[in-house]
Amino acid sequence: MKKHNFSAGPCILPQEVFQQSSQAILDFNGIGLSILEISHRSKDFVQVMEEARAIIKRLMNLNDDYEVLFLGGGASLQFAMVPFNLMPLQNGEAAYLDTGTWAAGAIKEAKKLGKVNVVASSKEAQYSFIPKDYTVGKENAYFHCTSNNTIYGTQMHHFPKVDTLMVCDMSSDIFSCQRDYSQFDLIYAGAQKNMGPAGVAVVVVKKDILGKTGRDIPSYLDYVQHIHKESMYNTPPVFSVYATLLTLQHLEKNGGVAAVEKLNKAKAQLLYNEIDRNPLFEGFAQKEDRSMMNVSFYLTDDSKKEAFDNAWKEANISGLNGHRSLGGYRASLYNALPLESVEVLVNVMQSI
Repeated sequence: MKKHNFSAGPCILPQEVFQQSSQAILDFNGIGLSILEISHRSKDFVQVMEEARAIIKRLMNLNDDYEVLFLGGGASLQFAMVPFNLMPLQNGEAAYLDTGTWAAGAIKEAKKLGKVNVVASSKEAQYSFIPKDYTVGKENAYFHCTSNNTIYGTQMHHFPKVDTLMVCDMSSDIFSCQRDYSQFDLIYAGAQKNMGPAGVAVVVVKKDILGKTGRDIPSYLDYVQHIHKESMYNTPPVFSVYATLLTLQHLEKNGGVAAVEKLNKAKAQLLYNEIDRNPLFEGFAQKEDRSMMNVSFYLTDDSKKEAFDNAWKEANISGLNGHRSLGGYRASLYNALPLESVEVLVNVMQSI
């Protein structure tokens, strides 16, 4: 029986994507070769890469001022690539918003290349909210934020207006809700949270912001090199790119971001309503900053833990344990998770 997969990542994907991917592993496009063994420079895979780039720009409603890259290394490599490509070599400064573990990781890497101005942080409150009242000075080459924080279950529902470049790590909520993507100069996201399997990161960058730092950038860390090579500076993660394309095609075919946002809101509302209604449960994040993607919560009565754990496991629920640094429980409501799965979880919560 299929599990109700609430895992924070790698994420649940549409069944249709699994079926198409499994067929491609055996025989890709009827060519008698597996997607795992074809040349990344073959016309069949070049077409995959071109279509994947095009569909991302369509879903984001972006023009040709932007380039889409598919890179290895996950979002963690982007923690270093962003400052290498955007922070000036001489007296470089950048502004960062500290909202969680992954934002802190990005700050750590940027400090190796220049001055980092942490404009606001919710660390002292265990990252339970998104800071609001801060300013970003013009001395900063860019402002970096993380749109959704998987561990703590917080999400940026509004973005500030800044007089510098806007960079956003959207790893765990990309394409989950409608946004004006043109307000950002660079977006990056590991695919495995909401967009595809592990092994590839997507970077969407405005081309005219590059090549201005004065740095001698290592070739693999240089966005310009990857743009010139059309994401094939080295052998790309072929299967991950293909499965990501299938996931994005499924999203577009089923109404796009607007349709999935409606579903995601319904899922989140159903679960948060139960958390707020049921005295046995308590949410972690402050209400105004609650994430639609990751719901972190606790039992208020530890004597019920064994009964609750047994109940959700018996209901074929998987991936509900909270992150090791926070404890409790975490339900990830990514795009492919059906409303039915949330209904099953809520029924379990009501039965305890």
